[in-house]
Amino acid sequence: MPVTVVRFNLVDPAATPAPLSERYRAAVEMAAYADDRGITTVQTEEHHGADNAWLPSPLVFAGAVLGATRRISVTVSALIAPLYDPLRLAEELAVLDLTSGGRLVTVAGIGYRPEEYAMLGRDWHRRGRLQDETLETLLKAWTGEPFEHQGRTVRVTPRPYTRPHPLLLVGGSSKAAARRAARLGLPFFPSAHLPELEAYFHACREEFGTEGWCMMPPAQTPLLHISEDPERAWALYGEHLLHEARTYASWQTGSAIHSNVRSRADGVAELRREGVYRILTPEECAEFASSADGGGNLVLHPLCGGMPVDEGWRSLHLFGEKVLPRLGE
Repeated sequence: MPVTVVRFNLVDPAATPAPLSERYRAAVEMAAYADDRGITTVQTEEHHGADNAWLPSPLVFAGAVLGATRRISVTVSALIAPLYDPLRLAEELAVLDLTSGGRLVTVAGIGYRPEEYAMLGRDWHRRGRLQDETLETLLKAWTGEPFEHQGRTVRVTPRPYTRPHPLLLVGGSSKAAARRAARLGLPFFPSAHLPELEAYFHACREEFGTEGWCMMPPAQTPLLHISEDPERAWALYGEHLLHEARTYASWQTGSAIHSNVRSRADGVAELRREGVYRILTPEECAEFASSADGGGNLVLHPLCGGMPVDEGWRSLHLFGEKVLPRLGE
C-alpha cells in the first residue's frame, strides 16, 4: 500500500479575506475527509511575505487539522526552524504532540529565502548556527528538566506525549544538514532524491556514534490532481499548477538548492510535458501508484496554486472513492 499524502499550502494569488477564509476552512474539511478515507498524512509547509498568501503559520494550521481528525498524521515539511524562538517552539510542538497523541511530524529546515530572515529579524548569515541552537534547545527542553539557555536556567513544561520526544527530522540538501542530523542523532530528510547525501549522513553517524535513519524521497514525486477528463482540467486549471511552479522557480535560483518540486516550465503545455505536476484519471493514478515510477508515494495537491475549492473537492473525492479502493487490489 503506497503512502498517500494530501498537501496544502493555501496559496491564492487573487486572495481577499473572505475567499481565503473559505479556502482555509475547506482545507480543514478536506483533511477530515482524508482522515475518514484512511489517507496517510496531511502535509503542509511555510513561507513568509509571499504575494500569493502562501501559508506562513504551519503549526496553527496543523493544530486545526489535528483537532478535526483522529488518525491521520500531519507533516510540516518544512518548518523554517531558525525563524522561531526555540523555547516557544518547544512549548508549541509539545502541546501539539499532546493534543494529537503524537500525530505531528516536524521536518526542521533552514530555508532558502533571505527575505524571510530579514522580515522576521533573523541574521541570514548565522542561519546554520541558529539552526544548531534551535534543534539543540528543543532536545533539551523536551526532557522536562532544567537547563542553561542564553545565560539563564530554564525549564519547559509540559513534557511531550511522544518519548523520547516528538518526531523531529532535519531537512535539507547540503552536507551541513546531513552532518547536523547525524551529530544530533535525528533522522534526515533530504529535500530531493540524493543518494550520495544519504551515504554521507550514515558515514557521519558512524563518526559520531549516533542512531538515525534517512527518509529519502523517491526520484519522482509528482504533485497530482485527479480528473475524469485531464484534457479539460489542463485547459481550465493548468494555470493554477503553473503559478505554483513559477513561484518555486523564482525562489529556487541557487545551484545548491535541490528540490523534488522544481520546474523549468514557461507555460502550461511545457509544464504538462515535464511531469512535475500531473493531472491523471483515477485509473491512471492507481496504475502510477503500482509502477516503478510511483516510488510508493502519491501526493495529491487539491488546492494547488489557487485552484477553485469546488474543483479541489472533485479531485479529492475521485481520489478517495475511485483511487484508494484500487490501491489494495
